[in-house]
Amino acid sequence: MLTTIIVNYNVRHFLEQCLLSVRKATPSADFGDVWVVDNASSDDSVQMVRTHFPEVKLIANQKNTGFAVANNQAIKASTGKYVLLLNPDTVVQEDTLTKCVAFMEAHPEAGGLGVKMIDGSGQFLPESKRGFPNPWVAFCKTFGLSAIFPKSKTFGHYHLGFLDKNETHEVDVLAGAFMLLRRSVLDKIGLLDEAFFMYGEDIDLSYRIVQAGYKNYYFADTTIIHYKGESTKKGSLNYVRTFYQAMIIFARKHFQGRQATLFIAMIYGAIWLRAGMTLVGNFFKKSYLPLLDAVLMFGGIWLCKVFWANYFYHDPYWFKHSFMQFNAPFYTLVWLAALWFSGGYDESSNLRRLTRGLLLGTVVISAVYGFLPQDLRPSRAVILLATVWSMLALTVLRFVFHFFKTGNLSVGRSRPANLAIVGSESETERVRELLRQVGVEKNFIGRVGSSTVGSGQSGQEYLGSNEHLDELAALYHLDEIIFCMKDVSASQTMHWMERLGPRIEYRTVPEGGQTIIGSSSKDAAGELYTTAVRYRIASPTARRSKRLLDLGLAFCFLMLAIPLIFLVKNGGRLLGNLVQVFLGKKSWVGYSASQFPNSPIPKFPKIKPGVLSPTDAFPDKQLDEATSQRLDFFYAKDYEIGRDLEVVRKGWRNLGS
Repeated sequence: MLTTIIVNYNVRHFLEQCLLSVRKATPSADFGDVWVVDNASSDDSVQMVRTHFPEVKLIANQKNTGFAVANNQAIKASTGKYVLLLNPDTVVQEDTLTKCVAFMEAHPEAGGLGVKMIDGSGQFLPESKRGFPNPWVAFCKTFGLSAIFPKSKTFGHYHLGFLDKNETHEVDVLAGAFMLLRRSVLDKIGLLDEAFFMYGEDIDLSYRIVQAGYKNYYFADTTIIHYKGESTKKGSLNYVRTFYQAMIIFARKHFQGRQATLFIAMIYGAIWLRAGMTLVGNFFKKSYLPLLDAVLMFGGIWLCKVFWANYFYHDPYWFKHSFMQFNAPFYTLVWLAALWFSGGYDESSNLRRLTRGLLLGTVVISAVYGFLPQDLRPSRAVILLATVWSMLALTVLRFVFHFFKTGNLSVGRSRPANLAIVGSESETERVRELLRQVGVEKNFIGRVGSSTVGSGQSGQEYLGSNEHLDELAALYHLDEIIFCMKDVSASQTMHWMERLGPRIEYRTVPEGGQTIIGSSSKDAAGELYTTAVRYRIASPTARRSKRLLDLGLAFCFLMLAIPLIFLVKNGGRLLGNLVQVFLGKKSWVGYSASQFPNSPIPKFPKIKPGVLSPTDAFPDKQLDEATSQRLDFFYAKDYEIGRDLEVVRKGWRNLGS
C-alpha cells in the first residue's frame, strides 16, 4: 500500500527517532515498506539502521548522490501504491500515515499530499503550504513584501498565508520534507528531476503533478515535527547559492521567452541580495560584540587621555596627535586579540575570561611599550586607567546584554533551566542519568505522568498528569520539557508543543535511544544531549590554539627554510607547505587518512589536511591502518597543542611530505 523513503546524510540521531515514529505509525507489516537511502554518511547511520531496524530496506550509497537521485533509487526498487518522501529530521504522529492514505483513497484527483508541519519549538512552518514561484512571487519574496503582508492574496502567495493553516486546502507546492505521492501519477509524469541536487525538486514535481491534471493538497488533520536546519545549514552562502541555482533550473525548464528572462533576472537579483544579507548578518552575529567592545575601549582611552592631561599635566594639549592615531588603535587591537585568545567571545557572559583577556592584553601592551620610540610612549598611567575603564565598561555591557536576554543580572551565574520530564519513573530516571553523563546541568523540578502510563503516578517528584501540563508549566515556571517517547505518544507531544508555544524548549528521547533531541528555532540546527564521544579538537578554544600554533611554527620554519630544505625529505615541497599553512588550507598536523586512500573517511571532527599526522610521532615504526585510526581517535578526543609539538618534534624530517 505505502512505500516510505527517507534520504539520510549525517543525521543519525534524528534518523533513529524518525524511524521509530514511522514504525509506530505503520499499523501492520503489509501496510507498507520503509526504505532508507544513505548518501555516504560518516556518522554510523548505516550501521544503526542495520542493527536497530532490520525491517528497513537500506541502500548505502558510496557518495552523496543528492536528494533526487537517492529518492529515485528507492522509488524504482519499491512497489507501494503510494510513495512517501520523508525527511530524516521529522517525527510523524501515530495515525499520520493511515490518515493520509485514507485521504488519498477518498480523493482520486489528488496526485500529492502534504501535511501541517511544526518546528522543534512548536511553531507552524509556513512552507507546509506554498504557491508556485513566478516573477511576481519571486519579487515579493525577494524584497520582503510576502513577510510584511503574509496574509495578503496579492503579496503573500509564496506561503499562501491567506489560507487557514488548520483547514485542508488545495495548494500548489508540496514540501519535500513530507510528500505523499500516488505512484500511478509518478508513472505518468516521471520521477524526481535529477538535475536538482538539493532544493527545487519538490517544486518541480508539484508543478508537473498539476500540469498533468491532478491536484496537490495541504492536509491539516495531522501534524509532524520537522527539525529544520539539520541536513543543511540555512544561514550559509552555500545554502543561498544551492537554493537559487535550483530556482534557475526550474525557471529555465518551465518558463519560456520574456517570462523566463524576467524570472531568472529576479532570481539573480535575489541571489545577490540574499548573499549580501547573509554576509552582513553572519558578520554582525560574530562581530557585534567585539565592535562594541572596540568602541568602548577606544572611547575610554580618549577619556583617560583627556582626564590625565588635565589632572596630572594641567595641559589639555599635552598628548600629541600620534597618541590617538597610533597608541589608542594599538591598545584596542591588542586587548581585542587578547580577549579572543582567552575565549572571551566563546562565552560572552564569562567575566573570568573577560578579566583574564584584558589583563593579558595589558601585560602585552606594557611589554611592547618599552620598545616603542620615545614619542610613542606618552604615559603608562593612561594604560592602567584605560585597563580599569575597559574592565568596568565591558562588564557593564555584558550585564546589559544579559539582562535583556534573560531578565536577570546573574552574569556568569546562569540559572539552570527548570526542567520537567514527561514519562514513566523508569524512563525519567534514564533521562536524568543521560543528562548526568553528558554533564548538562538542569534544575529538575519533577516528573509529569503520561496518561498512557498506568502506574507510578505518585512520589515526591511526581508533579501531576500531562493532561494538566499547561498549568504545571505555569506553576513551576518550566523552561524546558523532555518527552519520553516510549511513554508519550507523538500526538500528545506535538499537541503540547503547539499549545504551550516557543517560550519553553522541548526535547524528546527516543525509546531506547541514548540521545536527547531538540531544536529551539526553525532556522537553527537541532541540539543533541548525547553520550557519544566528545572530541576536544572540535571546541573553539582548541581550533583557535591549533591555528595560532600553525602560524607560529610556520614563521619559525620560514626563518629556518634554507637549512630545512636540505635536511627534510622532499625539501622542495616545504615552501609549498608553508604557503598552504599560512593560507589556512593545511595544518602542520592532521589525520592519517591520506596514508590509506582506500579506507573510509574518518568519523572525527573535520580539520585541515595535515602535513604530518599522529603516526609521524613514531618515525621508526610501520603502523597498520587500525593503529593509525586509533591514534587519530585519541588525537581528536584528547587534543592539546603539546601533542602537535610532539608530532612535529619527532617527525620534522617529513615536513616536506
